[in-house]
Amino acid sequence: MTFSNGVSEPASAPRQWVTVLGSTGSVGCNTLDVIARHPGRFGVFALSGHRNIELLARQIEQHRPRYAVVADINGQRALMERLSDTSTEILVGTAALEAMAEHPDVQVVMAAIVGSAGLLSSLAAARAGKRLLLANKESLVVAGDLLMSAVKRSGAELLPIDSEHNAIFQCMPGEHRRQGVASVLLTASGGPFLNFTAGQLEQVTPEQAVAHPNWSMGQKISVDSATLMNKGLELIEACWLFDLQPADVEVVVHPQSVIHSMVRYIDGSVIAQLGSPDMRTPIAFGLAYPDRIDSGSAALEFTAQLGLSFDQPDRARFPCLRLAEEAIAVGGTCPAVLNAANEISVEAFLQRRLSFPQIAHINEQVLNQLAHEPAESVEQLLGIDARARTLAKAAIEART
Repeated sequence: MTFSNGVSEPASAPRQWVTVLGSTGSVGCNTLDVIARHPGRFGVFALSGHRNIELLARQIEQHRPRYAVVADINGQRALMERLSDTSTEILVGTAALEAMAEHPDVQVVMAAIVGSAGLLSSLAAARAGKRLLLANKESLVVAGDLLMSAVKRSGAELLPIDSEHNAIFQCMPGEHRRQGVASVLLTASGGPFLNFTAGQLEQVTPEQAVAHPNWSMGQKISVDSATLMNKGLELIEACWLFDLQPADVEVVVHPQSVIHSMVRYIDGSVIAQLGSPDMRTPIAFGLAYPDRIDSGSAALEFTAQLGLSFDQPDRARFPCLRLAEEAIAVGGTCPAVLNAANEISVEAFLQRRLSFPQIAHINEQVLNQLAHEPAESVEQLLGIDARARTLAKAAIEART
């Protein structure tokens, strides 16, 4: 792909150019907020916004990127009409996302596209040796071995942006991160239905599921938080990021979302990272690492009554966590199957075609239907993803 819009750099160019993939989502918006606080340090090279054209247009007007990427020609036409005088070149499709991730002028890529749709662009950034700020956990869930191998081959720098994994990264300082580590503890808020009975869970609505008590997130991630699937996916992600076995990862319910995760050491020490529940904190950490910069997040007030509490997750009421634990234990293509089925079942729940507990039922049904094999290539994993989605759609149709 060639680029020819002729946009020139400002007289005083920022030290780092950043591509923000998924800029209209929650993480993308927070990333742009942090970047705007440090105009001399960071500049926006490219944005992608899928179908939220109006928000993407406003972001282009504010940040003046060289490029923007939308899903299709209709989106391109609508954006160009909305921005008739822009110098930003509007590109279309998956190939454009990959091009923006691997462009030689880019130093940092924020991978914040939700779901397996973000896999190819994350891989492109890794192969190109970029600083990859990974907020798209599905890239590791679906293709962990391939992504981590690409990072090692290219010398890319992968920094986790999920608050939990970012916390673990901060609690394992230095080159020898695993030295003396006994286990890691992933904290889970428990979501909006933490204390609901099984009967109450049958009646919950999409509106209730997306109303997270602590975090401001997109709809899909909010539902995953409510089912604890998000924590299951994070467990899989942690195994790849930190070279852990599933037994090395403990999940603890921490409703206040003040401690973002912890690392337990063999000498009995436990090191925790605390902060307000604000995604700008891990985003700022990733952008500036190893420096610290202002994120805009409110300081944690220790004189307030924090009331920190912890409990075990209930895998009977929230079986998606168990399914993720089983998937990473099997390995190979199993996590990719689970992720694909879950994306379809969550979408059906949001469309009121499934009840809340049926999300887990569909996920388990698809896991049991597909044979699992070693994960060997992107093409194979994309094929598995497509088959799992087809099976999930058929299972949903059979129920409705």
